[in-house]
Amino acid sequence: MKPPFMSRARAPYIKLCGMTTPAAVAAALACEVDAIGFVFAPSVRRVTTSRANELAASARHKLACVAVMRHPTRAAVDEVLRDFKPDILQIDLDEIEALNLPKTLSVLPVMRPGPHAACIMPRRVLFEGPVSGSGQTTDWDLAAEVARRVEVILAGGLDPRNVAAAIHHVRAFGVDVSSGIESEPGVKDTGKIEQFVAAARVAALELNT
Repeated sequence: MKPPFMSRARAPYIKLCGMTTPAAVAAALACEVDAIGFVFAPSVRRVTTSRANELAASARHKLACVAVMRHPTRAAVDEVLRDFKPDILQIDLDEIEALNLPKTLSVLPVMRPGPHAACIMPRRVLFEGPVSGSGQTTDWDLAAEVARRVEVILAGGLDPRNVAAAIHHVRAFGVDVSSGIESEPGVKDTGKIEQFVAAARVAALELNT
């Protein structure tokens, strides 16, 4: 698998997940985040490939467009790759091998607290809570242990109020947020997006000084 990201311009790496409106995509672009996610799994944020293409049009080649899937069939993956053409496929680590994905595809493996946390891992993972998009905070202590071995993008229950503490605790390479920047389930709040990005970048600067 190819490394999953283009090089970032600043720390930390920031991904905003669950894009459903043009306003959310515009805010992501204005804040110059690194990636935006489009959900193709059961969720209030689920979009069709057609809708994802509409939303992603203004962001293509400016940031990474991520297809977020969980427990997909190979046919579903093939459809998303063919019709949406994501820069990155985000999928659980333990599902990757069985899907026999194209070698040229950039993949962001998702880890969750559990026994597999001690296995051999890719150089970069997204460390998530038990249920994606639920707002449940993941195990920061375990994430910090993983971050000593590989680059961790921390997700799960993050919001503008706790992202700085999370970055300091985990020493995360990046952060990923969805429900923590919403005004209601599935609807992103541009003010919260700005607050989250600002807080994350200040925390990363503090770590590096």
